[in-house]
Amino acid sequence: MEAQLYVYDLSMGMARQFSEQFLGTRIDAVYHTSIVLGGIEYFFGRGIQTCPAGATHHGRPMEILPLGKTEIPHEIILEYLDSLKQIYTAESYDLFLHNCNNFSNDFAMFLVGCGIPEHITSLPQTVLNTPFGQMLRPILDQQMRSITQAPTSMSSGLPYATGEVHNVTTLNAVERLLSSAKNSCAILFFTSSTCAPCKIMYPAYDRLAAEGEGKCVLIKVDINAGGYEAASKYNVRATPTFIAFLRGAVHDRWSGADEGRLRTNFTTLLNLAYPPHPHRLLELPNFLGVSLRPVTFAKVPPLEKVLGKLGEHAKDAAVASIAEFIRAREANKDHLQEAPLPDLTAFAAFLRASTTEIPVENRFAAYDLLRLALLDARVAGFFVEETHASPATTTSSASGGPTTTAPTLVHLISHTNRLPIETTPYALRLVTLHVACNLFATPLSQRVACTSEALAHELVDLLGASLNDTTHTTTRAAAAGLAFNFAAANHRARMEKGEELLGERTLFQLVTAVLHPLMEDVNKTGSESGASGTSKEVIRGMSLALGLMVYCLDENEQDDGTQVRDVVLMHADRKMLMERGEDMKDEVVKDVGKLLMKGF
Repeated sequence: MEAQLYVYDLSMGMARQFSEQFLGTRIDAVYHTSIVLGGIEYFFGRGIQTCPAGATHHGRPMEILPLGKTEIPHEIILEYLDSLKQIYTAESYDLFLHNCNNFSNDFAMFLVGCGIPEHITSLPQTVLNTPFGQMLRPILDQQMRSITQAPTSMSSGLPYATGEVHNVTTLNAVERLLSSAKNSCAILFFTSSTCAPCKIMYPAYDRLAAEGEGKCVLIKVDINAGGYEAASKYNVRATPTFIAFLRGAVHDRWSGADEGRLRTNFTTLLNLAYPPHPHRLLELPNFLGVSLRPVTFAKVPPLEKVLGKLGEHAKDAAVASIAEFIRAREANKDHLQEAPLPDLTAFAAFLRASTTEIPVENRFAAYDLLRLALLDARVAGFFVEETHASPATTTSSASGGPTTTAPTLVHLISHTNRLPIETTPYALRLVTLHVACNLFATPLSQRVACTSEALAHELVDLLGASLNDTTHTTTRAAAAGLAFNFAAANHRARMEKGEELLGERTLFQLVTAVLHPLMEDVNKTGSESGASGTSKEVIRGMSLALGLMVYCLDENEQDDGTQVRDVVLMHADRKMLMERGEDMKDEVVKDVGKLLMKGF
């Protein structure tokens, strides 16, 4: 998809005419910007808002700038925008410090790897650098809010949220929504503003959307409001007409205002899309009641000590700016907009260079800066987009030999994996695990960590080697946390959307990486476990990860000799796991043992 920047002048030409007279410096416009992608305009005002391109209350843009092409899937873009909700709230809007242009810059950086023109982002500071600008700041901020945060009737927040009816008119929007339900189900409701029976069905349709909790995509198309093309494609000749889709294909269609028939067909469709799994018949209240919140590591150490480990590299502008960003985030936890993004491209270059330019015993400090930065959804979005959009490439080096350029995250984790485990500094391996865990802090980065084959491969190698290193309980606990994060993200997608984030091969490798050390731990005596890096926390973490990976797994989708079921049956001492849970007085571990015994 092509990304564009729409540029508006909120002053309607007055800034260019009067700015030099009042401010002593010339400014061409009071810029408002938005990002247009796939015919949808995204902007920041009353929170993150959307509308058809060019339909905002700001009128026609003064300029439209091409930003480049993005290959990021639409669902990942929506997840990224959703992760920005806590930063770009209506209450956080500030004309000078946290405005639409900050949002456009962050969004553009995620989509195409570069921001918007600097003369736009630097305008607020240009105004504040003048004495009159400082004096007028509170007045301008208050007066402009009525413009920048004016309601727009065509905007409804982020599009395509789950658990609600999607009101659309264009065929493009219909097909995009149906594509999002290609692995589940959807219902198209064709209506018209003059159809009285249609309006009778609106409340029932809304209730079904809420009850479905996003499992079924419910779409409403008003033919009179512009839905002619969609109605023509699906041969709709009367309203109300309903068309049900199952896994991307038309399953059923009917007409008429019959609420009972609608509910029956909706229930049938859900049961076909999500048939009950035998595991759902097991009573596992403790296991299923566990929070799926990811394990993350957010503690901020004294940054001066961290920077001290970097030596002369601490003076690098990229390092200084990321450290200042971390300090600003820590000081403004309730106002994350007070921490504007640093130059992430430069920071990524520093991180890649750190694996050769910083002594191995101090290398963990560079990783630790990344660990803290990844807790910000915008930073995480930048690095996972780089991972998604830029697979490793091989080029010729100056010496004539091949050089592989990998995305930053893959490069860093691969570097730790390639070091001999017996000589790898403890701090480097531990912080690498913490970086890996923090990748799961946002829904978007969770998805990319699971679906990027190169990144997932390195992460599984990292946790597998760490779980088998019985000399350090702390690293084993962090590795168990990483395994849990993987399993929880995939489990949530499986249960809520009927999809597998983890590829078949990755899932098999992950189950194997967890299963073998778990069985070794549960079969050890008390004295053995105390001397070998085993702890209740590690056993519980690995048990949870294993349970989440196999619960409601569709065994029919596993082939090529990598069936998870066979691995569990061959290598899992299920009875011993239940007994160990009894010894530990841990009901969750007992439930996982029960799942493995009775579920296979």
